[in-house]
Amino acid sequence: MPSVTLRKTDGQAAGSVVLNDRIFGARVDGNLMHLAVKVERTNSRQDTRSTKTRAAVAGGGRKPYRQKGTGRARQGSISSPHYRHGGIVFGPHPRDLHAKLPKKARRAAITSALTAKAQAEEIIILDSLVFDTISTKTAAALLKSLGVEGRVLVILPVHTPAIYKSFRNIPGVEVRVAPAFSVQDILVAGKILIVQEALAAFETVLGGAAQTSEEVAA
Repeated sequence: MPSVTLRKTDGQAAGSVVLNDRIFGARVDGNLMHLAVKVERTNSRQDTRSTKTRAAVAGGGRKPYRQKGTGRARQGSISSPHYRHGGIVFGPHPRDLHAKLPKKARRAAITSALTAKAQAEEIIILDSLVFDTISTKTAAALLKSLGVEGRVLVILPVHTPAIYKSFRNIPGVEVRVAPAFSVQDILVAGKILIVQEALAAFETVLGGAAQTSEEVAA
């Protein structure tokens, strides 16, 4: 089973945590992770393209000129597609782009991404994370003490406004509440900070609970 050092907010070690092998020791499937990210990005799209058909174009209620006697081709309406400013034929219209990935495949993609991060030693487990007040300075100091920079994913056990607002002004840092995070959230992050209490939340969904080194030894 993969083991990760348990750290305090000042960066000091506070023991170790043995992670569930079904989640952090699963098979890494690049194709499945790619498919999951593709589905996530597809579902984030909003197809708002729209064109007017001849029925929606203003005007065109009467013939532009009389049927006979002009020597010109007969015409029924200026909203016809061959007229300038007329209706559009086969133009784009809003459509539902929603795509769905089976539940088992979605969970397998998440465990695959978490396993890849665990193998790359890019997961940090915090014993606790508590902010009494909103302070971006404190949040930045925390990341510095842990030696973390760049893109960071912080996973909390519950939504905490003080923590969320403290991290949101730091570029590249995203805060999520377990287990409400996606495969893309995991893969784009350079480091993942997981509060120890949050492990139980998403491991209950993905397959079991993490154990401390002392529990394994017992």
